[in-house]
Order: sequence, then structure tokens, then C-alpha cells
Amino acid sequence: MTNRKRRVLFVCTGNTCRSQMAEAIARHERGAAWEAFSAGTIPGERVNPLAVRAMREIGIDISQAQPKSVAALGAQAFDLAITLCDSTAELCPRVDGAARQLHLGFPDPAEARGNDAERLAVYRAVRDVIRAQIIAVLDE
Repeated sequence: MTNRKRRVLFVCTGNTCRSQMAEAIARHERGAAWEAFSAGTIPGERVNPLAVRAMREIGIDISQAQPKSVAALGAQAFDLAITLCDSTAELCPRVDGAARQLHLGFPDPAEARGNDAERLAVYRAVRDVIRAQIIAVLDE
């Protein structure tokens, strides 16, 4: 019997905030059991700087992460694919290569308004909810 790591893919629209945070949290918190990946249906240019700051606060560096396309993943196999926003669940109702798919909807922190401190607070809140729910799912 092999002790193969399971593979999880986190998908959101731009792969600039939520899915990047989820991938990094899964690698950091559950990397012994899971290989984590992320991608977007319409990937953005770069990871949102406020997402980078929010993750740095919990000791996780995503500053070098790059948004990737779901299409660029090709025929890779995943034990689990998790969509993180409602629009992605509609655009991508089935991730090719995923043995199981789950939808967890999180608000888009990029839509937060206010000054930097207020917007960063939204990123922190979304990060914390993602962290709690992702860990719970991966531990099932």
C-alpha cells in the first residue's frame, strides 16, 4: 500500500485572492497529506497585494505565487476540487480530472471598499473563514 498524498485543486474566478489563500493554507497546514493547487476560470495578472499581506500575517508567503488558468492544468487528476465563489461554480460546474467536487462560497475580498486598513480587515476575515473551512474539509 502506498502513502500517496491526495491532490486538491482550489478554483475561483481570478486565482488572485481566495484560491491562492486556500492553496497556501492547505500546503502549510495539511501538506503532509495533501498536494494543493489553485487556478482560475479567468486568471488575473497578479496575486492581490492585500491577500499577500493577510497571509504574511499568519506566517505564509504567497508573494511569488502566480495566477493560473484551469485550462492550463490539462488532464491532471485531483482527488478533490473545491470551487470558492458562486460564479466559478456556475462557470465550472465540473472540473475535469476531479474525482470529487465541492463548492464552498466565500465573499470576494477584492470587492471590499474603504481605506487600506478597512480593506485589509476584510481580507483577514475571508482568510480566517477559508482557513477554518478548508481545514475541516481536508480533515474529513
